[in-house]
Amino acid sequence: MVQATPLLLVLFLALGAHSLQGTQQCKLTGKWKNDLGSNMTISEINGDGDFNGTYFTATSASPGPIKESPLVGSQQLPYASQPTFGFTVHWSFSNTITVFMGQCFVDKHGKEVLKTMWLLRLHSDKLANNWNATLAGYDTFWRLEELKD
Repeated sequence: MVQATPLLLVLFLALGAHSLQGTQQCKLTGKWKNDLGSNMTISEINGDGDFNGTYFTATSASPGPIKESPLVGSQQLPYASQPTFGFTVHWSFSNTITVFMGQCFVDKHGKEVLKTMWLLRLHSDKLANNWNATLAGYDTFWRLEELKD
């Protein structure tokens, strides 16, 4: 039994470290800012994993003024500590729609970060122009710190 003690101690420490690592949870709800300066707010997530929110982009090729736009999405269920998600933004000021998909991570400093890829669909006036009507890219979002009173 004495010989098994070091093995049990190593096993216990390994399992304990793994459970500590998994305790940091990334939550989608709240306010986020991406690497281009766009702002997004995600409201509460319901029991089915669905959520709503708003998106205010800092970049646009649209000739009109930029307006806050609605977003709708879902995150994976059951609620993982670093969930995958997807959402659609229906731009209020242009004839385009963007879909985002990604994952919510906790980085090595304990900060939440969203890593996303997106497809933006432009309106095409005819089938022959369909070939260049979809743009693709990626964004990183960081949680905006709430101001304390």
